[in-house]
Amino acid sequence: MSRRAFPIVKQLLSGGRSTTSTRSVTYMPRPGDGTPRPVTLIPGDGVGPLVTGAVEQVMEAMHAPVYFEKYDIHGDMKSVPPEVIESIKKNKVCLKGGLKTPVGGGVSSLNVMLRKELDLYASLVHCFNLQGLPTRHDNVDIVVIRENTEGEYSGLEHEVVPGVVESLKVITKFCSERIAKYAFEYAYLNNRKKVTAVHKANIMKLADGLFLESCREVASKYPSIQYNEMIVDNCSMQLVSKPEQFDVMVTPNLYGNLVANTAAGIAGGTGVMPGGNVGADHAIFEQGASAGNVGNEKLLEQKKANPVALLLSSAMMLRHLQFPSFADRLETAVKRVIAEGKYRTKDLGGDSSTQEVVDAVIANLD
Repeated sequence: MSRRAFPIVKQLLSGGRSTTSTRSVTYMPRPGDGTPRPVTLIPGDGVGPLVTGAVEQVMEAMHAPVYFEKYDIHGDMKSVPPEVIESIKKNKVCLKGGLKTPVGGGVSSLNVMLRKELDLYASLVHCFNLQGLPTRHDNVDIVVIRENTEGEYSGLEHEVVPGVVESLKVITKFCSERIAKYAFEYAYLNNRKKVTAVHKANIMKLADGLFLESCREVASKYPSIQYNEMIVDNCSMQLVSKPEQFDVMVTPNLYGNLVANTAAGIAGGTGVMPGGNVGADHAIFEQGASAGNVGNEKLLEQKKANPVALLLSSAMMLRHLQFPSFADRLETAVKRVIAEGKYRTKDLGGDSSTQEVVDAVIANLD
């Protein structure tokens, strides 16, 4: 046997994984960077405890330098308990399962309360194709960055007279400018080539006009990044027909929710898309697109909720905490499981339980 054949045989014997080192030399930790970090954990409602439990298992298997402070809160509570807010403010980072928001009635969304209380002004959802998961479109790699604190989510509603309700959409220069800055800074730091501002300024000329004005001003400071604008209804059509044209998208609050969920559906479903909410001082990581299965009792009974989105969000969290090698190991293991196709939950065309997916991810950790 020739000498050249030995590396090939070695790779086959190792299960097909390359034995070539791919470690980067660019990350030099500061003294003390390996100190375990506390993370506030909110399991949430429905399948939330199931998928956050999956993350806990994988973190333990990796010996990741994080430990969790767990708080039991639910979407039907009137407010977020003060001790939870204090924990997040102290730890700076939170991992959260879905909190179910009652439809109608007088109960406010705890998700919105958390974003406002902690000023988590930027929501980021990464929607991308996963190898081995067939979708209608290829080459989808979209990051939706959404303003998180105002717009239609301001919560300013009142009944003018019986049968007439007024809901106020608030857009400010300050919030529009800082979300535009975050989007362009993200694109710059991640070698992204284009930012698309999504709007409805043809109708809401003052409100969305102010948002566009802020985006244009920020765009002028990043000449190396292509900038364009798209009306939200045209954007929806373009997303489902030619999603590969989009790179980074920056949006006001409501449009971002719709765009992120559409992009997630195109790229493989909400069960596999990571995301988070970040502000100047704090960050909360959670399933990227709408957790539509939070209240799915059948999934809960069968214990077949998809943990992939929250596992990938946890990889984002580990990078945020400056633990890049742990993030890489987790992300690589999850992607291997998806690519192999043996263990998938029902939403991905399989019939695996949450625990079976978790065990497969742990088995694929380097």
